[in-house]
Amino acid sequence: MTTQTIQYEYAPGHFKASEPSVYQPEMLDEGEMILNMGPQHPSTHGVLRFEVVTNGEIIVDVVPHLGYLHRCFEKHAQSLPFNQTIPFVDRLDYLAAMNSEHAFVMGVEKMLGIQNDIPKRTEYIRVLVAELNRIAAHFVGIGTYALDIGAYTPFLWLMRDREHIQRLLEWVSGARMLYNYIWVGGLFYDLPVGFEERCREFISYLKPKLVELKQLVIENEIFVKRTANVGVLPLSVAIDYGCTGPMLRGSGLRYDLRRVDGYSVYPELDFAIPIGEGKMGTVGDCWDRNNVRVLECHESIRIVEQCLDQLLGDHKRTREYDPQAVVPKKIRPKAMDFYARAESSKGELGFFFRTDGKSDVPVRCKARSCCFHNLSVISEISKGAMLADLVAIIGSIDVVMGEVDR
Repeated sequence: MTTQTIQYEYAPGHFKASEPSVYQPEMLDEGEMILNMGPQHPSTHGVLRFEVVTNGEIIVDVVPHLGYLHRCFEKHAQSLPFNQTIPFVDRLDYLAAMNSEHAFVMGVEKMLGIQNDIPKRTEYIRVLVAELNRIAAHFVGIGTYALDIGAYTPFLWLMRDREHIQRLLEWVSGARMLYNYIWVGGLFYDLPVGFEERCREFISYLKPKLVELKQLVIENEIFVKRTANVGVLPLSVAIDYGCTGPMLRGSGLRYDLRRVDGYSVYPELDFAIPIGEGKMGTVGDCWDRNNVRVLECHESIRIVEQCLDQLLGDHKRTREYDPQAVVPKKIRPKAMDFYARAESSKGELGFFFRTDGKSDVPVRCKARSCCFHNLSVISEISKGAMLADLVAIIGSIDVVMGEVDR
């Protein structure tokens, strides 16, 4: 009887079997060595490890080892009716749950052919909460990125302001982060009385804070030196790897599904699509990606203000309005293959459904994760960089592992 020995590495909260390395010693050239790096980012502890091949201080290759989170979203979605899957959608990118819900629900509605029956007030509320959540998600990405490269104060300030958004969304849905608020055909409930006025007060408070953020972080001389000309992602490489969101726009392409697909009420709203322009270094570097996220926060504020104007004006609260009026009693689409997508805070979040026409449970549900595609380019943008810059490159991707290991 033979005995197999398995090495175990400690990860917070549990032990996991050590995954074999891609590189073996005999594969290395003279002077090269293998380093295991991570976790370096608050989102990666225990669920992401980087196998780094270095030659002195220069990076030769980076291999990300994914998994260990075991979200199993797709298996859950293939075991439950569409409407009962929404709480699991929240747990993909748990920092932008409203955006994920919006994408999934719109996909199911288009598959059922009821997308044109959704009341306008419902659509404006959906966009309002999604854009508030986009700001909150970007605040986490920018704040933890500053923390990664040694700046502690911006992280605390951004978490403070994010907390205001979390409280607003908790007031709306009853949950702090995982909302289950956007339903197929409508909403869990209308906005609370007084929400629109409170949200306006918050927007007035937030605008000068974004000016402070730019001065404190984005234009900070130390931050610029750590991020400009580092981790440059050429546009052609970004397209080849399927990068989307701020990763793609940071490389200079003005591509945003809110404009390209024109879903929900976005075609009726006025907002710009920021892109990287290489103001501090090279187009597509770490600085550009973070600057795009900050500029997107400004544009999300513009969208929120326009939604509030509509919700307090033409589409104000009435006794006749029922946020669940179009919610189907039974979701049973025809037999088909269907793909729907939307712009999450990290990029294109898509859902593929395969249905048999007999059940309200999909035969196949596949999530197209923007975080997975964005993370896959790490090797390309790290080769030739200094080892000390790898932390800055990883953080600039703004990855959430709940969406990667699905």
